[in-house]
Amino acid sequence: MIPKKYRLKSNAAFNATYRVNNSHRKNGITLIAGLKKTKDIPTKAGFVVSKKTHKRAVKRNRLKRLMRESYRQLLKEGKLGNSTKYLSLIFLGSTKALENNFRLTKQTIYELLSEL
Repeated sequence: MIPKKYRLKSNAAFNATYRVNNSHRKNGITLIAGLKKTKDIPTKAGFVVSKKTHKRAVKRNRLKRLMRESYRQLLKEGKLGNSTKYLSLIFLGSTKALENNFRLTKQTIYELLSEL
């Protein structure tokens, strides 16, 4: 589980990140990066899979768990790249990402973070 200080939770924070519109996409996962940091605040991450992606909550939650665990492991290993320069990150899962296994999901998230 990602520590609380690294979780993006408030609706206002999600909306502010969406407004910046700095996004990268790969293998069905989209990364939206928020504003650049000015203070020494940890980067927060949020994970979203919409109901339009799949009607079954089990499938949506599995994809969110895979993305969350991948991010957690990369955070633990210190392989976040330039993503630490942003206030917030949102990972969006799409239909294409539902078939991904853990290894592919982790590799995709690593590549997205490296592109920032």
